[in-house]
Amino acid sequence: MAQRSEAWEKRFIYATFDEIKAGLTTDIYFVRTRRILEKYGLLDAEVHMEVTASRLPEDYRWGVFAGLREVLKLLEGKRVTVRALPEGTLFKAQDYYGYKIPVLTVEGPYGEFVELETPLLGFLASASGIATKAARVKKAAGDKLVLSFGARRQHPALAPFVEFYAYIGGADAVSAVLGAEALGIKPTGTMPHSLLIIFRAFKGDHSLGWKAFDEVIEKDVARVALADTFFDETEEVVLAAKTLGEKLWGVRLDTPGSRRGNFEDIIREVRWRLDTLGYKHVKIVVSGGIDEYRIPSLARAGADAFGVGAAISTAPPIDFAMDITAVKREGRWVPISKRGKLPGKKQVYRCDKCMVDVVVLEGSEPPVCPKCGAQMEPLLETFIEDGRPTKRVESPQEVRARVLEQLSRLEEI
Repeated sequence: MAQRSEAWEKRFIYATFDEIKAGLTTDIYFVRTRRILEKYGLLDAEVHMEVTASRLPEDYRWGVFAGLREVLKLLEGKRVTVRALPEGTLFKAQDYYGYKIPVLTVEGPYGEFVELETPLLGFLASASGIATKAARVKKAAGDKLVLSFGARRQHPALAPFVEFYAYIGGADAVSAVLGAEALGIKPTGTMPHSLLIIFRAFKGDHSLGWKAFDEVIEKDVARVALADTFFDETEEVVLAAKTLGEKLWGVRLDTPGSRRGNFEDIIREVRWRLDTLGYKHVKIVVSGGIDEYRIPSLARAGADAFGVGAAISTAPPIDFAMDITAVKREGRWVPISKRGKLPGKKQVYRCDKCMVDVVVLEGSEPPVCPKCGAQMEPLLETFIEDGRPTKRVESPQEVRARVLEQLSRLEEI
């Protein structure tokens, strides 16, 4: 058994940027493959590899393609050509006729990226899983706010990654400081129960915690009072409203499931009491075990915003696979693949009106939409050509806008 380096005793268990770029997070069989190909002079064998979704998680009819930003940084400086769907494109595992849809292709000498298949798939699987779940949650919430609160449900090294792709998928705001920094936005959050418990224990009144928040925190931060710490939710909400008055933007209900009863009834009662006392401007934020399945009934009950944690940050990954579908011999590309995969270089076409995709061999005549007969447009774009970047990486705001526009054209989750 290999001995563990002493360096691991002094660090958290995670891989650094340089370690990932160097292929150190790969599966061992790729390291062994490099040694074999090197011995037989085949490291420069040119291959065309495509990434397809083996399947989507149960109940999912579509996914959000995400993680392209990471893949481009992973392959930066390599002698490869990369084509892909634009980041934030909604996709299905199969096209209209049942053929698997390539979401990304890598072409070049195999030795340039043999060890990078593992991290490449990991980036896409995780980012697409998080973005897809966030999009499903946002679709369920409609015009109500979705706040990503999931940093504590993942490895802390992944907090910026989780928040970045939650936002891309449709979350309106994120709570983790470093995640917000990566996005170029301000972090959003309320207050913990510990703040109110400490004020009650040492100052005799937890409502002083709300006042302290208002006195200390910047004025451009919304005043949202956590209102379920000691009393009945309705009584705490009324107390918070009377304490902060017009300054109060909202109240957050994070009642433990063991004390919650019917959460919808609690929300309805809170809304009614606030309205009756003249606090119609106060929003109701709910958190704790929220996902796309819970949101519709909570929204109908009167919830205005949803703090979503584990549902997004621990979202099921998209099961992507990467396979050789062509090799270059004597100056020309020759289709070849393993059983169960379709050989050849391909392009994906979409009817923007019908959101229908069709996969064809590269060089074929552009197809027409099998539903409406309209001319279809190619989806796969070139992002790296022979090692040179050909397209800029879009901002997270631009990608998020693309996701939201596509979601607006879907009738349901």
